[in-house]
This record gives sequence, C-alpha cells and structure tokens, in this order.
Amino acid sequence: MISGRIIEYVFFFGLLGFAGFLLWEMFMPFGTAVALAAIIATICYPIYERVRIMTPRHNSSVAALITTFLVVCILLIPLSILGMFIFREAAEIYSLVNKPDSSIALQQGIVNVEHIVQRVIPSFKLDLAGYIQQGARLITSNIAAIFTGTASTIFLFFLTLISTFYFFRDGKEFTKYLIRVSPLPDEQDSAILKRLARSIRSVALGTVLVALIQGTLTAIGFAIFGFDRFVLWGTIAAFGALIPGIGTSVVFIPAIIYLLATGSYLSAVGLSIWAALAVGLIDNLLGPYIISRGGTLHPFFILLSVLGGLAFFGPIGFVVGPVILSLFKVLIELYMAHNPNPSQ
Repeated sequence: MISGRIIEYVFFFGLLGFAGFLLWEMFMPFGTAVALAAIIATICYPIYERVRIMTPRHNSSVAALITTFLVVCILLIPLSILGMFIFREAAEIYSLVNKPDSSIALQQGIVNVEHIVQRVIPSFKLDLAGYIQQGARLITSNIAAIFTGTASTIFLFFLTLISTFYFFRDGKEFTKYLIRVSPLPDEQDSAILKRLARSIRSVALGTVLVALIQGTLTAIGFAIFGFDRFVLWGTIAAFGALIPGIGTSVVFIPAIIYLLATGSYLSAVGLSIWAALAVGLIDNLLGPYIISRGGTLHPFFILLSVLGGLAFFGPIGFVVGPVILSLFKVLIELYMAHNPNPSQ
C-alpha cells in the first residue's frame, strides 16, 4: 500500500514540474533579452558598484538607472550602429558577387588573386567568389534576424534595458535566493557564481575585447589604404582574431595579395606595416595583460563556443557560447576539487 507521504511527494513534484513547464513556455520568448541583460549586468556590475558609491545615500535604484543609461550610450547604441553597417555592406558585397555585370573591378580583382594562388599551387582550386558570396549570405541572414520585425526588436530592446536595470539593482538578492534554493552547499554555490562571473568578465574583457580592438584597427587600416566596406572586413578580422595561430591575417593576407595583384605596391607595403604594428602589437602586448586579469579559457574552445553559440542561439550566441563554456569549466573544476583522483 502506497503511503500518504509518497502520494504527497508525487503530487507536489508533479505540480511543481507542471508549473515550471508552463513558466518556461511563458518566459522562453523573452529568454534572449533576459540572457543578454544578465551578461551585461555581470560584466558591468563593478561599474554599477562605483556609481552607487557616488550617488546620494548610496541609492541603488538611481545607480542602476545611471549605469543602464551608460550601458546604452557606450555599448548598445554603438553595437547597433555597427550591426547596421555590417548588414548593409554584406548585402552590397553579396549583390556585387552574385551579379557579375554589376562590378567588373571586383570580379577582375578576385580573378587576379585566384591566378596568383594557382601559380604557387597549380592543383589548388580556389572559388574565392563563391566563398565571399557564402560568407556575405551568412552575415546578412544572421544580422537580418535582429533588424527585421521592427516592433518586436524595439520591444526586446526595451525589455533588455528593463532587465538590466533590475539585475543591477537586485542582482545580489537574486543570487542569494538562488543559493538558498540550490541543494548544493552554500559555499559551493557561492564559488560557482563568483568564478562564473570572473570567467564571463575574462572572456568578454579579454579575448572578445582584444578581438574587437583588432577588428577596429583593421577597419581603420582598410579605410586608410582605400578599401571599400572596411567595417565588414574589420568584423571578419575580429572573428579571425579568435582563431589561434590565424588572427587578423585571415583578412590582411588576401588584402595585401589583392593590392599586389592590382599594382598598388605602395598601399600593400603600408597595409603590411599597419598589420604588423597597429594590430600585431595589440595581440602581443594588450591581449596577455587583459586576459591575465581573470580566469582564462583556451582560445580553441572559445572559438568553438562562439561558432556553436552563433549557430544555436543566433547573434547573441557570440557571448552566450563562451558563458556556457565558462560554466562547464567551473563545474568540472569544482568536481575535481571534491573528487580528487586517488592515483595522482
């Protein structure tokens, strides 16, 4: 005979699971906005703490409002403008490559680059136009998801701001509640949250920030030496900077070859010097300094997490992917700390 206690447990957890399922379905459409807000709040929380100290009576609501405004001015608006530039330039390149008659100069330049590569490796077949077309289509399809559906985009943007405000103001209360609810010991919960926050800041302010700086300098160099759509090439360089051993050379080498193929020897030399000094020094000097300030992740796994995050979560996956990787790394380290290998 089934005891009354077992019936109570089954009913309670069944009701809890059903309510959790309904809650998940209700919150799921806004998951991207809330996740982005949580990441922003985690990265910028030290700024919020400094602002709160300077506000009258250390008012947390005023400090959260000011910090959210700073995030909009410094982070979200520039990224939105950059996204629109990238979308426009990628669409233009896709149109140019897709229509051979629309840009004879572009087509001729691509053919010249292909001939140079085939002189070195005769058996190597290079469909550069096809690669450019596929890359432009990939960029436009991903960014279009942000800028299409204006009403929903504006709504999610404001929901992100509201969520960011509350995460700044009540973030500590939320984390304390999670620690109380979690079945793990409180010290383990605190360790997970602290190390996860440190890893998120390290990835965002280390690897990703260095990649963005290198992409920006690449775009400036391309603009100086006469390349059109330099914002798009800078963005591609930023992604290339996440690849160990390749970096911004994924953009600079083809660009230098293109300049040589078209007879622009002086520009080719100038762009080579810019790549070595303005971009290369960032990777060798600034990168190690920033990354050393927090827990590090291997660049190869960061690359996989970025690509996987983009494929699974869409544009926000650029940050969510490394965050999930950081969480997994923290959990593995905690497991190893409490379950050491006896053979070692």
